[in-house]
Amino acid sequence: MAIEQGNSAMRIVIAGGGIAGLALALALKQALGEDFAIILADPALAAKPRGDNRAYAVAAGGRAMLKTLGIWDAIAHTAQPMLEMIVSDSRTEDAVRPVFLTFDGEVEPGEPYAHMVENAALVAALKASCEAAGVELRSAGVRRFSADDAAVELAFSDGSRCEAALLVAADGARSKLREQAGIGWVGWDYGQSGIVATIGHERPHDGRAVEHFLPSGPFAILPLADGGALGHRSSIVWTERTENVEPLLSLDAEDMLAEIERRFGLELGEIALESAVSAHPLGFGVARRFVGERLALLGDAAHLIHPIAGQGLNLGLKDVAALAEAIVDAARLGLDPGSADVLEDYEKARRFDTVAMGAVTDGLNRLFSNDATPLRLARDLGLGIVDRLPGLKRFFIREAAGVAGAPPRLLRGEAL
Repeated sequence: MAIEQGNSAMRIVIAGGGIAGLALALALKQALGEDFAIILADPALAAKPRGDNRAYAVAAGGRAMLKTLGIWDAIAHTAQPMLEMIVSDSRTEDAVRPVFLTFDGEVEPGEPYAHMVENAALVAALKASCEAAGVELRSAGVRRFSADDAAVELAFSDGSRCEAALLVAADGARSKLREQAGIGWVGWDYGQSGIVATIGHERPHDGRAVEHFLPSGPFAILPLADGGALGHRSSIVWTERTENVEPLLSLDAEDMLAEIERRFGLELGEIALESAVSAHPLGFGVARRFVGERLALLGDAAHLIHPIAGQGLNLGLKDVAALAEAIVDAARLGLDPGSADVLEDYEKARRFDTVAMGAVTDGLNRLFSNDATPLRLARDLGLGIVDRLPGLKRFFIREAAGVAGAPPRLLRGEAL
């Protein structure tokens, strides 16, 4: 089949229709307008939406970006501000779960450091905005590519081909495009899975997020917008050893709810399952390079971290902001948006932050996912010390909110 016509220097292809890929496509199209063709390619675009029980803590910087892109108003009514976070450390059978650390949820007065947003609502809003902006949504995958000094040539799974200035691989942690580019991956499996479900409860959560550190891993209770049969809802992310996951998932609904209640506690009254229960293997990984010849890795294709700090999606949104800024600034100067200089700017902006966050989450998981008495004493002492240092807590909040240092313009709420 012939290669599609058009100026390849004015075309960018994004492979992967998840949140990061959609957000980048929208940001680029809004900034570059009709001058650039933005193609987002993913076979899943043709599939009917399925039930999705995932939810994310979108940090203040990510919310500023979504607001600037015109997305926030479409999902604000379903978003739940996180107004407080408490951390406890105990065993599952302990009758009392002492609180060692509390965080107020505001990064600035009136600005929560994060909002809980449900995946399905966010993806739907991004997709609709991409369509309205003129992004070409192509329900085919990028099967292979080859790049040279002038362009990258792409072959799609539907048999079509085109040339572009840049290919962005946003195709997940098992990225085929990363493998084709010969970019190495350093990572390991944690021997854990994250069990995810939406829980209904009879008492309000008041915007409070709870992280119980248990021997098998953290059990997080994350507040969602009110609704459901019992009037109030939360999302749980239950980290469990891999060998225990299959027996747990084979339980009937009543027994599964009993296991959840042992960990969830009784503070919010009666609880009920509001969704199916699913499990996702957990691991760490980072690409040896974030860029190749006319190729940029985005989101999980570049890095994968433990959800212990709720920063996986926010790292991806930081990627989006940095890559969009580098591309748009180059394009407006008449420069090649797929050149090595532009991609090097992107990699410099993202690599240190990504590796640092990966090291933090890896260390936290290793420190807290065990029942060794000396480590329990040391970590509880450390949590208690942090709790008594307001300045240090504020530093952690600003880092988690994505507003520390000099973030890219979109994360500051500024249009490109």
